[in-house]
Amino acid sequence: MPATSPTWDPQQYLRHAGHRARAFVDLLAHIPDPPAAHPRVADLGCGPGNVTRLLADRWPTARITGYDNSPEMLDRARADHEGPTPGGGSLDFAAADVRTWAPPEPYDLIVANATFQWVPGHLDRFPVWVDALAPGGTFAFQVPGNFDSPSHRLMRELAHSARWRSRLGVTLRHADAVHTPVEYHAALADLGCEVDAWETTYVHLLQGEDPVLDWVRGTGLRPILTELGAEADPFVAEYRTALRAAYPATAHGTPFPFRRIFTVAHKPETSR
Repeated sequence: MPATSPTWDPQQYLRHAGHRARAFVDLLAHIPDPPAAHPRVADLGCGPGNVTRLLADRWPTARITGYDNSPEMLDRARADHEGPTPGGGSLDFAAADVRTWAPPEPYDLIVANATFQWVPGHLDRFPVWVDALAPGGTFAFQVPGNFDSPSHRLMRELAHSARWRSRLGVTLRHADAVHTPVEYHAALADLGCEVDAWETTYVHLLQGEDPVLDWVRGTGLRPILTELGAEADPFVAEYRTALRAAYPATAHGTPFPFRRIFTVAHKPETSR
């Protein structure tokens, strides 16, 4: 989350909800069941709550809180998902900045879906979060690892071009916004966790006109759209042209390769 957080559009973000949720579903499949009968769960950077809901489906007795710093996202999450769950658990949402969030109580699971790329220095927060895990608890997350792909590289090149560099003060993310699976593994193993880390490249087959632009309008382009406001159209027009060349449409749709990095860190029930 940058110093000046972008304005988020839940409706735009959810336009590709099926593709976006796929990585979280894969992450969820690798998370072990918490030992507690009514586990306490935190979802950091919950957005509109659509994947937080999947946590309630997996653990219907859990008490789950989704945290986000976007009022727009929280309003959508509360309207669509907040309330008791069929298994006797609960799902609620609260405002928090992940850069400074400190767990107010022990958690059986702390999870984050495509959040830490917005949190500079997020490795420094891992000790606080792991320390807050109950024995046998899990810290799990996935982050995009595609910041050198054309979708992001072209955005940076355009923002730094002669036409735009004097008008944009926003700092765009490079590959160092996230770490390698090996680095995440080492950081969490040093904290005493049993760690599984891996990466996957999905090839999302997107449909419609300019679908890659439509995708990034909901995520990576938000800081620029927020800063330029009503003057964003010329930037978007140039960016659209570059994306069309980088991601040509086929008879089946537009292939959009997307690398993601996954980590699941399990805290032993007894100290080593």
